Amino acid sequence: MKMWMRAAALMLPMLGGCTPAQLLNSTISTDGLTVTHNVAYEPGPRHRLDVYEPDGARGLPLIVFLYGGAWRYGNKGMYPFVAATLARRGAVVMVPDYRLYPEVAFPAFLQDNAAAVAWAIHHAGSYGADPGNVFIVGHSAGAYDAAMLALDPHWLAEAGVDRSDLRGVVCLAGPYDFLPITGKDVIPIFAPVHDGPASQLIAVVDGHNPPMLLLAGTADTTVQPRNTAALTAKIEAAGGPVADKFYPGVGHIGLVLAFAPLFQWKAPVLHDVWAFIEAHLARPS
Repeated sequence: MKMWMRAAALMLPMLGGCTPAQLLNSTISTDGLTVTHNVAYEPGPRHRLDVYEPDGARGLPLIVFLYGGAWRYGNKGMYPFVAATLARRGAVVMVPDYRLYPEVAFPAFLQDNAAAVAWAIHHAGSYGADPGNVFIVGHSAGAYDAAMLALDPHWLAEAGVDRSDLRGVVCLAGPYDFLPITGKDVIPIFAPVHDGPASQLIAVVDGHNPPMLLLAGTADTTVQPRNTAALTAKIEAAGGPVADKFYPGVGHIGLVLAFAPLFQWKAPVLHDVWAFIEAHLARPS
């Protein structure tokens, strides 16, 4: 078995919060970072976020990372390998928890993440970040949420901010076009809208989104890469700013694992995400 296959097999349980996530994160340095845990952005127990702030941060871009887990599982403590890696590149990174099924169904998780992004924008300066340079990065279900906040303006508006407050959104391996909903694990999550278009990214594109970068692995069998191709085409047709990239031989979990130093050799995900952020920073005139 190739090294990558062995590593992927080891890390597969991490998305369920198992020991391999802790093992991976134990390899991640937070030297030069101040990490603040469990900051409340709303009153509920799942409404907490962790902040990764480079020491001496001042006017840095702010990244809100939305993790995946099929809207059923996951927690912010699993993702230092993403957050610390991005922070060490020169950003303040916030990772919120949000309510999951069966506690909630659609659209509560979107409302939670909209509230977290709004809180992040309003409090950016307190953590050395620039509220004029805010980005969202999401993976899997988190990519769905990130894209929905960028494409459907009412979610962020309800939280008290505007999608124009975002400098850009990066979505990794997101499900964007999945009607009819047939998966037994997904049906109850979207039961409030069933097979209605309100749940589909492909149906809410209006061409006025912030710049978006859609990434996918060609070997992803969890969320088919066609989702990324379809959403890119829809946004382009509407005249919105979007780019995509497909990584040969990379699977669903491998795409997010590529943030970790141990796995960066597999695909230049970190490089491409950071290049996108740098290209869309608001610069002083």
